[in-house]
Amino acid sequence: MIVSKRRSRTSSKYIYYALQLYFSGLSLRKTSQRISQFITSNHVSIWNWIQRYKPKKIFQTKCKLSEFIIDETLIKVGNDYVWLWVAIEPTDKTILGIRISIERNMLVAEQFIQSLIRKYGKHNISTDGGTWYPQACRFLNVEHHFHSSYQKSIIERTIQYIKDRTKCFDDYFPCRKDNNDCKLKHVMNWLGLFVDMHNREVMEKIVK
Repeated sequence: MIVSKRRSRTSSKYIYYALQLYFSGLSLRKTSQRISQFITSNHVSIWNWIQRYKPKKIFQTKCKLSEFIIDETLIKVGNDYVWLWVAIEPTDKTILGIRISIERNMLVAEQFIQSLIRKYGKHNISTDGGTWYPQACRFLNVEHHFHSSYQKSIIERTIQYIKDRTKCFDDYFPCRKDNNDCKLKHVMNWLGLFVDMHNREVMEKIVK
């Protein structure tokens, strides 16, 4: 008689708890040790959960927004650098959108702003004054102005926080696909998870 072994599904609450621990700064191995008191798992399992994770939308698209605060920065992916575009909400500092690109120009800025408009509607744009932003805003017919000192400080803190948490990510978990096939999809998947976890933590603090 052949007895088939059936793997039991790990409860989503444990998976989410493991992801929270990991994105709070713990390594994969330490995260595995922490959740071992609840379930049997290893650091490979946790990494697989990260790869399969599909973030749920927790920031309501109908929420009231005063403006988009946008900036961009270089991040390292493997041996190369790409541009990371970030938009945040000024009151709660939730991350409204991210994008990565090989180039930094008006077309990329326009596409990024257009994606925000489709999701949240038209709002004023605050930037550091890069020439690509005013041109993109004029084309999309949205108001543009330069960062105030406060806006500059909160967007810079957010970007530095992202860079600190994503540092060396691609060194430890490089993409196995050819560059032409990947198109940085694995980086966007990871960043999507990061943003979702960050926003959940922000919203939980507000509720408390």
